[in-house]
Amino acid sequence: MRSRIVGTGSYLPAGLLTNADLEKLMDTSDAWIRERTGIERRHIVAPGETTVDMAEHAARAALASAGREPREVDLIIVGTCTPDLIFPNAGVMLQGRLGNLGGPALSVEAACSGFIYALSVADKFIRSGESKLALVVGSESLSKLTNMKDRGTAILFGDGAGAVLLAPDSEPGILSTHLHADGSHLELLRCTGGVSTGFHPEGDYIKMAGSEVFKIAVSMLGRAVDEALAANNLSRDELTWLVPHQANIRIIEAVAKGLGLPMEKMFVNLDRYGNTSAASVPLALAEAVDAGRVRQGDNVVIVAFGAGFTSGAVAFEWTADPAAGARAAAIRPDEIRVRLPVDWDSVDPIPPQLAAVLAAPGPVVVPLDDVVPGDPPARAAQNSATGQTGHLGFWRRQTVAPSSIIAWLCSPGLLPTTRAPASAVKCFTASVPSRKSRLSPVSRARMRTTLPSTTAAGSPNAMLVIAAAV
Repeated sequence: MRSRIVGTGSYLPAGLLTNADLEKLMDTSDAWIRERTGIERRHIVAPGETTVDMAEHAARAALASAGREPREVDLIIVGTCTPDLIFPNAGVMLQGRLGNLGGPALSVEAACSGFIYALSVADKFIRSGESKLALVVGSESLSKLTNMKDRGTAILFGDGAGAVLLAPDSEPGILSTHLHADGSHLELLRCTGGVSTGFHPEGDYIKMAGSEVFKIAVSMLGRAVDEALAANNLSRDELTWLVPHQANIRIIEAVAKGLGLPMEKMFVNLDRYGNTSAASVPLALAEAVDAGRVRQGDNVVIVAFGAGFTSGAVAFEWTADPAAGARAAAIRPDEIRVRLPVDWDSVDPIPPQLAAVLAAPGPVVVPLDDVVPGDPPARAAQNSATGQTGHLGFWRRQTVAPSSIIAWLCSPGLLPTTRAPASAVKCFTASVPSRKSRLSPVSRARMRTTLPSTTAAGSPNAMLVIAAAV
């Protein structure tokens, strides 16, 4: 019996920290940051938004993509070094949010390798028969540990979460996992404070010896990849994708060069997200799957390196879920409807464009350039740039990649199913207010819909993924 990834999900907070923003805070430049790291911007949690909040968003997205319910999950493991609390652990807190009480729930602290470590543990639970559906999450709020006056670290780190679901299967899925650690370099990458050692009044932050970390990271990552390939009798040529920890473009390029792999085989998205520690690998994997880059039968290795130092790799053969493709194909375009929840209590009137959609049967077709009537141009421009608003607003999401269109809906009852063919519906962009506003009950029931641009028949990419987000 093997374990197989049956669902992926991700979440990125709305706040953005660009290189231009950093130019105002320290002696640096956009060109200097791009040249040395490859990073253009990072997502940053909002005030009051936590690691477990992001973990829940990503977890529900993974559940929706697999067509599974939270009550089916019997194991939760969260990889993080930025938990909400010292205890209870992040896994237990996530379990309380999802409501699947009873099974084991834990967190793993292995810094940037945390997700790989968590996935390896979950794989063992599945293979031993102790779990039938395991949820593995990497979620980090590294901005809380970043000194914005330290140019060596402030340019690197961002926030986000990614998740996968594992289920047992007799067919190939996860082929092998490989974990390592070398505790002889503790001072090279660390956080300055702790419970038993004490916290500093001025704050505790990430400290890193960049050049030394670079050399060790390249070596450990390369060895982990080779170990995973050798364990499964795979040559480097037979590797379809290497999804590395998104630490620094120079590290990724050096690993590719050392392995003799073209950069075309390296999935990279750190330019838009920065280094999100334990979240970086599941975020990258979810994006690769959503974009149709990872296809059925692909040989994939995911690999990470973190403080300690820790490292790990997981090799798997990607398998699409035929049942998910069949469910998607069974939905006809004329079955798609959008309806407001009965308790809708908007701060602003419903825009005419949305009202027309609600009144019309059939596929949803709404222009993506709506702004709430009467919205001042300055605020509308700010909303468009930041993706944030304090009331019900509609705008074109400038930050959305061409491969996806994001639509925020406000009730699980809006669509008759959590799946629909990508060709069946066009989506509108919208926001709902924060949980502290008048619409918090609706906000807690909001849903995120992702429309992939690549829709391979019979694959999970051939459907809309609607993920409840709290």
